[in-house]
Amino acid sequence: MSASISDLRNEYTLSGLDKTDVLSDPIAQFRRWFDAALSARVPEPNAMHVSTVTANGRPDGRIVLLKDVSDTGFTFYTNYESRKGRELTDHPFATLTFFYPELERQMRIEGRVEKVSAAESDAYFNSRPRGSQIGAWVSHQSSVIDNRDVLETRQRELEAQFAGQPVPRPPYWGGFRVLPDVLEFWQGRPSRLHDRIRYRKDENNWLIERLSP
Repeated sequence: MSASISDLRNEYTLSGLDKTDVLSDPIAQFRRWFDAALSARVPEPNAMHVSTVTANGRPDGRIVLLKDVSDTGFTFYTNYESRKGRELTDHPFATLTFFYPELERQMRIEGRVEKVSAAESDAYFNSRPRGSQIGAWVSHQSSVIDNRDVLETRQRELEAQFAGQPVPRPPYWGGFRVLPDVLEFWQGRPSRLHDRIRYRKDENNWLIERLSP
């Protein structure tokens, strides 16, 4: 390695964040920062780290794409029989983390998880490219396979099977929605004295708190 990992660091200087800067509704505040990331042309601004917990209490994580945000919560789609799908079904809580280094910002969302309706999953599945639709049938996500030929052979078989007709949604594929009770907005600042504003749900109200970095 050409440099020591311990010497890698950036000084954050772009902006600050105060309780007076944020909106009273955390979902609206999320949309404001998400739109800023879009305007700044941040690559894949909907890419988020989804944290779950295994049956024996070990943390687990991976990058997934956010596909909808509403006043209810944050939605993404996956194979329900995958590792994350099983973990979310057995322990229906998750944390989502977005990091925008170009803006020196991070957002975290914590909450309970529920499956979206079959109608919602159908609507999104039908909007996907045909290759992605077939891919959902090809992959038994997280299962062990011998080699890539297994996938490519299955792909050819399914392309022939569904030729000339719509691809139906697999029964094991659909959406999860995270229903937030905590949202945190982090803005990098010099000397690691970062700004952190947290929304915490108290019954039906959102409390806005400033956290020490």
